[in-house]
This record gives sequence, structure tokens and C-alpha cells, in this order.
Amino acid sequence: MTAKGFASTEDTAEKKVSFEPIGSGLYAYTAEGDPNSGVIVGDDGVMVVDAQPTPAAANELIARVAKITDKPIQYVLLTHYHAVRTLGAAAFTGVEIYASDATRGLIAERGKQDMESEIGRFPRLFRAAETIAGLTWPTVTFPDQISVWLGRREVRIMHIGRGHTAGDVIAVVPDAGVVFSGDLVEYKSACYCGDAHFTDWLATLDNLAEMRAVAMVPGRGAALTTPQMVAEGIALTSDFIATLYGSVSESVAKGRSLKDAFDFARLAMDPKFKTFGLYEHCLPFNVVRAYDEARGTEWPVIWTAERDRELWTALQG
Repeated sequence: MTAKGFASTEDTAEKKVSFEPIGSGLYAYTAEGDPNSGVIVGDDGVMVVDAQPTPAAANELIARVAKITDKPIQYVLLTHYHAVRTLGAAAFTGVEIYASDATRGLIAERGKQDMESEIGRFPRLFRAAETIAGLTWPTVTFPDQISVWLGRREVRIMHIGRGHTAGDVIAVVPDAGVVFSGDLVEYKSACYCGDAHFTDWLATLDNLAEMRAVAMVPGRGAALTTPQMVAEGIALTSDFIATLYGSVSESVAKGRSLKDAFDFARLAMDPKFKTFGLYEHCLPFNVVRAYDEARGTEWPVIWTAERDRELWTALQG
């Protein structure tokens, strides 16, 4: 088998950006599997959900917002701590930056290593890395839930359980029944599970499904514009997590090595998910974290640029 290029280093193709309404004053900013953002327009201002990888990328989003409203962007929500979601925040001036307490803790604990790791994995997304001012620090944090009012429009920000990371939050717009899920849900794109809490994630997705959203912006992939698409997106994500962790847990129970667990996971995953975006990129990191959790490592090990390459060579090389 030919060795695969590291992570997304061979992904150089430009992606087509879509900016579409998914409700009254609600927009999905998507780009064929690149990190999504959401836009919530209220009476007197705007909230952006997830800040894009770099200020240069965020400026493209800001320009789209200016075409649909003259109201100022007042708030940026970070659904979790990953660099592709947070490092563009410096492009937004005079805003409050919201994140969960747990996300702030993760930035403090591992934000620098994560930034270096992600820049190495995604050279196309971070090609304007020189515009990054450094780590993004939230200005407002909260333990579990907070409401932000854009005039009469409420945005309810909620931590409904661990999953993609320990600090994930969703943004719910109750007047429209629309949810911005961050990377708790992906649509026909692989879930990145390197910092996951597998045994919590499925229950968190059940909590999300119970909300019966009429539309949703997932972390990656197309906007989910109907209740049926929302249900499909949650179900696909649940199946991805359950299949992966089920396979790796079985390998751990049988005493298989990490490499053998990776090969067995591929047998379970490839038939269903091989066509998903980022699948090959994510699989080694996903199996390593699943293997750790199944062996009792409750808190994800910090990824560094060096650890990325070492484990990629061991599993994908």
C-alpha cells in the first residue's frame, strides 16, 4: 500500500464557499467540508458562531455578513477550543468572545500545542498563518448555559455534554428552532476524535436529537435545512462514533496492539465512511484516542506536532 501524505498536507484544492439562509436572520457559512461558521442576526447586532482558522479567512466571512446586514458583529462564540475554530477571532474588533469554562481551561492547558499541531496538519487552511495574533482567549465564560440577547432575539448557549471535546457548546435560537452544533455533528464528513470523550458523545447526541431542531449548522459539511436532514446528520455522526469506538474497544478487550486495532477499525469503518471528507486524515488520531480511552485514559493526551507525525507514520505510513 502506498504511504499516504501526512494529514491534509496534500489537500490543496480551493473549496467553494456557500452562504445560505437557514431561518429568519440565520445563515450557514460552509465550504465543502472546511470548517463551518454560523451567523445570527438580531434586532441590534450579530453573533458569529466559530471564528475560522485565520483572521484572513475570518475577513471573508465578515465581508459576507456585511452584504446581508449593516448591524455590527457584537459577539463571537467559540463552540470549542480547536485552532480552526478560534484563531480567526482577531479579525473581529470590539466583540465579546464567548466560550465555556471548560474550553477556556483547554486553551490554557493545550492551546499552544494544538495551534502548532493544526497548522502542521492543515497547511491550506492556515496558509495565512502570519495573520494569527496568537491564541484566542474568551472574554466571557460560563459553566453550562448562558443566554445572549440580540435585542429581543435570544441565543441560548448550552453545554449539553462532552463529545468532540470536553468543552463543546451549541447555540440554540429558540424563536426559530435552529441549532449551531459545532463539531458535535458532522454531515458526511469524518468526525475528528483526537480529543474526544467517546462514552459521553453518544449520550450528548441523544440530548441534541431531543431538541428536534428544524435546521442545523454542523461543524463540517452542508447545512442541514430540514428536520429530516438534522436527524440524518445526528444519526450519521452517532453511527460513526459507535462503529469506531465499538471496534477499537473490542480490539483492546482482545489484547490487540494499536496497529492491529487500527487495521481492524478500518475493516469496520471503510465500508460505511471511507467516502467522507477528512476520513483518512482523521482515522489515525481517532483510533489512538479510542484505544487510549478503552484502556482507561479518561483525559485525552495532548497532541503535539511531533506526536502527530510519529503516530501517523506508525499507523498510516
